[in-house]
Amino acid sequence: MPHYYEDFEPGQTFVTPGRTITEADVMSFAAWTGDNNQVHTDVEFASRTRYGQRVVHGMLGASLCLGLIARTGVFEGSAVALLGIDGWRFTGPVFIGDTVTCTVAIQGMRLTSSGTTGILERVVTLRNQRDEVVQEGRMDLMVLTRAAAIG
Repeated sequence: MPHYYEDFEPGQTFVTPGRTITEADVMSFAAWTGDNNQVHTDVEFASRTRYGQRVVHGMLGASLCLGLIARTGVFEGSAVALLGIDGWRFTGPVFIGDTVTCTVAIQGMRLTSSGTTGILERVVTLRNQRDEVVQEGRMDLMVLTRAAAIG
């Protein structure tokens, strides 16, 4: 069930289902982005790095946030546009086999001048299975008002 601008309020949070990151995810991401850095794709090379194993691409984690958020259904049918990713931080490593979840917190909101859409200021946090924050930042979203969706 989509949520429209009027259905949100600052302080509201949504938690996504989890998803386990697989080797296929990492290798597929490397293939379609062209980011074949050995720290992501070479077991032997990565074994000699600070983490002793391959690290998931940072942008794969950020991309997974968008997919996990979509799985909640909260913004489906009301989202108009992702407005940007701001202040995104990679605060910890993500490894193949980690199960990640995402929390979306509505930090602020404002109606646009058209009156048919509003802006949701959202803090998005990616956590691993140990509840450690591994990525975090702002992903503001433009959403429809209920009247615009009906009209």
